[in-house]
Amino acid sequence: MSEYLSRSEKKRIFKQVKELAAEIADLSDKELKKFPGGPVLHDEILATRGLKGGAKNRQIKYLAKVLRQGSVEEVYQFVKDKKGSQLHTKKIFHAAERMRDSIINEAVAIHKVCLSEQISFENDWPSESLVIIIDKFPNINETELRTVVYQYVTTRKKLHYRELFRMMKAAVEQKERLGTD
Repeated sequence: MSEYLSRSEKKRIFKQVKELAAEIADLSDKELKKFPGGPVLHDEILATRGLKGGAKNRQIKYLAKVLRQGSVEEVYQFVKDKKGSQLHTKKIFHAAERMRDSIINEAVAIHKVCLSEQISFENDWPSESLVIIIDKFPNINETELRTVVYQYVTTRKKLHYRELFRMMKAAVEQKERLGTD
């Protein structure tokens, strides 16, 4: 999905990966043997042991950088299964927020164009974000999704904004349960 990420959103994503790095830095030797990361990650985790204060923080930041270079999905799943971490749940929450915001931002921009050209904003506006999201999450009902977005854009009621978020979060959670990418 080619979505625009603001600097703040990128920082939030980096912070989530840093929190993940802090969690895996505390893995025991027994847990480290089952850890899905490669030898580079194992070495960096071992390097954090025995460090304190600023040195440990720098090493955790470096571990987060190494994590970002690969896929972190299996690491999130490992931490969730082994330690009961809420990081994976938080990641799903933020993914749903980003999808909601990309749809809303696109619809609001189209609505502004319609207002400036004095044409009515209809429920079937052309949307690149919607097409991508519906392809990625086929369990979403496009008609309901368009209706909720249309209602929010025309009325700006938070009720519709929250409903759109619930739809996005349910779709992401269902895809996670099914274990598909």
